[in-house]
Amino acid sequence: MRYFLKLSYQGAAYHGWQIQPRDVSVQETIEKALAMVLRHDTPITGAGRTDAGVNATTMYAHFDTEQPIADVNSLMRSLNGILPQDIAIYKVIPVHDDAHARFDATSRTYHYLAHTGKSPLLRATSWQCNPKLDFELMNEAAKRLLNYEDFTSFSKLHTDVKTNNCHITEAHWQRCECIDTNVEQWVFTITADRFLRNMVRAIVGTLVDVGMHKITVEDFCRIIEKKDRCAAGTSMPAHALYLYNVTYPYLK
Repeated sequence: MRYFLKLSYQGAAYHGWQIQPRDVSVQETIEKALAMVLRHDTPITGAGRTDAGVNATTMYAHFDTEQPIADVNSLMRSLNGILPQDIAIYKVIPVHDDAHARFDATSRTYHYLAHTGKSPLLRATSWQCNPKLDFELMNEAAKRLLNYEDFTSFSKLHTDVKTNNCHITEAHWQRCECIDTNVEQWVFTITADRFLRNMVRAIVGTLVDVGMHKITVEDFCRIIEKKDRCAAGTSMPAHALYLYNVTYPYLK
């Protein structure tokens, strides 16, 4: 029997999603909790591999059991009772035996949060940006992402993927409601069928260069066309990045 977990986590305490030899990961922490409840080792496969410090508003993972789970809500409550406060399980969903949390995902959406000015309330969850950042111009550059497929310029070097092609369907900045009324907060939303390692943070770092008028929108396009990571901007801090949503054809 195969089941999906719908979950979220704050990534500050973890060395990313994937199990590491010497560092604590989200995957390892959940697998230990599952083993305690189900009384046997239960590997899980996630929808993606978020990097160290990156958060997930919504993440999915699948696992298998030999016997059906009689009460999925009871399992959810048991897991939440064991897991630390920075990881939460929201649903345990029975799925067909071939369902795959990674390969069946049709889209993934990330958010990157930025706020204009010093804010003690936001410092752990959002990136403090220069208040003169030109978000209108950054949006002009973000629109151009939809015209390209190869994002080698925004990929971490020496990864084991077969292609650096991604189909981006949405990319824009917009002002959002903020718990700290002393500053403005903005969110960058980007949706694609897949993402390369470090891709979103590299895109945001290069868009910030546009917003600071260090490069033009045309320069931004030329950076993409160069297919050279060294040509792009810096990788932004991880704490402000969130895997916001993952979609599947068989989940509502």
